[in-house]
Amino acid sequence: METDAQKQRRLEAGAGLLLIGAAMLALGIANSPLAEEYFHLLHWEFGPAMPRYGLLSLHEWVADGLMAIFFLLVGLEVKREWYEGRLATPAARRLPVVAAVAGMAIPAAVYLTAIGFDGSALRGWAIPAATDIAFVIGLLALLGRHAPPALRLLLVTIAIVDDIGAVVIIALAYTEDLNGTALGIAAAVTAVMACMSVLGVRRLWPFIIGFVALWILTLASGVHATVAGVIAALTIPLASNEVHSPLKHLEHTLHPWVVFGIVPLFGFASAGVQLTGGIGAFGNPVTLAIVLGLVIGKQLGIFGAVYACVKLGTCPQPMGLSWPQLYGGSMLCGVGFTMSLFIGALAFPGQPDLIDAAKIGTLAGSLVAAVVGCLLLRMSSPRDPVVRDTKEYGKVFAREHRD
Repeated sequence: METDAQKQRRLEAGAGLLLIGAAMLALGIANSPLAEEYFHLLHWEFGPAMPRYGLLSLHEWVADGLMAIFFLLVGLEVKREWYEGRLATPAARRLPVVAAVAGMAIPAAVYLTAIGFDGSALRGWAIPAATDIAFVIGLLALLGRHAPPALRLLLVTIAIVDDIGAVVIIALAYTEDLNGTALGIAAAVTAVMACMSVLGVRRLWPFIIGFVALWILTLASGVHATVAGVIAALTIPLASNEVHSPLKHLEHTLHPWVVFGIVPLFGFASAGVQLTGGIGAFGNPVTLAIVLGLVIGKQLGIFGAVYACVKLGTCPQPMGLSWPQLYGGSMLCGVGFTMSLFIGALAFPGQPDLIDAAKIGTLAGSLVAAVVGCLLLRMSSPRDPVVRDTKEYGKVFAREHRD
């Protein structure tokens, strides 16, 4: 009979394969006789007129609308992990926070160095800083016994912190021409949602209405609308000491829709780039800089930070993991697919050549990082085979990092 852990790994592997398939399908269609229909579909405008933007295209509904739900799920996961999960204590946060920060800063530095600090491409500095958590989890699930639970635990924790950093980057670096009135009303809606949580409201529908209102106001304000997802998530009550947790219920409900629906749909809508006309992008400094940032910068940042923390005595080496496994896991974090494509579109508005160059760099860099990371993990062997499942490792991890 299949255990819960086996079922979870099977679902994660399926989600990873679906995302890969959606990206490959988009790339294939974009370079086929159906390319015109594909791009026409993405630019199809429909729905109610939105403030500031009017009618949104299908691609905009996916990138600005559905991805807000993706970030809502990210926010729910971060809040739960922060209060009662892998980030619940300062000691447990130390290693993944340091590794994630270094894993964002070093790729950005590699990117800037590779483009020679060229003004037209500077806005793309954050593209290689992101890690695609869905893709990485899917690859770890496909690796089976070659990816021990301890490695998954560490990489998912790093990716959670990475997601927080990506949201901050989107809010601060890719926001222009703010509407103060819309921002003020959005702040008031957020305050009302926070008060509902404090006053004991446990039904989800008032928070869902608040999330929709917050999304519309954020869209109108000039801040990227997906930030509304994270802000709304932080107001939804976790209710740790209660029988019913609104946050956990919403997270459980959203998770399959996001990983099997929204993320693959975003991959399909964003990965389509015409290589026949854009193959020259491989010679574009932006493409090369992104590839180097994902493949070189990520492994240097994450593995370098972990190695330094362990050698300096700041944190113990994660139990059950060898250095080759940690290095392979660091390489896997170079898969930036979803978030890198997302940030690439924000970085170069109105510059289709640079957007295509960013897409090609993201796809190529993610592919290299995925293949090399998987090969490294298949060639490595566990240091401590006694710790065999995530639940057991979680107990050991908690004891090891207790203040």
